[in-house]
Amino acid sequence: MNILEQGIHTVLPYIISGLEIMGIFVVAWSAVHAFWEYIQNAFFRKQLDLQHHLATGLATGLEFKVAAEILKTVLVQDLSELMVLGAVILLRAILSLLIHFEMKRPEKTGKEKENR
Repeated sequence: MNILEQGIHTVLPYIISGLEIMGIFVVAWSAVHAFWEYIQNAFFRKQLDLQHHLATGLATGLEFKVAAEILKTVLVQDLSELMVLGAVILLRAILSLLIHFEMKRPEKTGKEKENR
């Protein structure tokens, strides 16, 4: 193993861990912020768009997690690890697409909600 490969294998786990922590922080902060908006909507009769804010935070957090998974492909040693990693990336990409689809869906008005 040459010096460049050794350097990558030494530094990359720290970068991956940092990206994972960033993703976790973004998701956790978005959840706390959305809960605060929920409290304001429920008790103070505000009309804050908490679903959009939460979905945006979840999508951003997932992007950090996908970036970490992509970097993990550099450290893969055999085909079985690559297949598991590919499945994880695929699942996170599908989740990200579903969240983006949910964000693009138009908000229902009060009358449409009552008719359901």
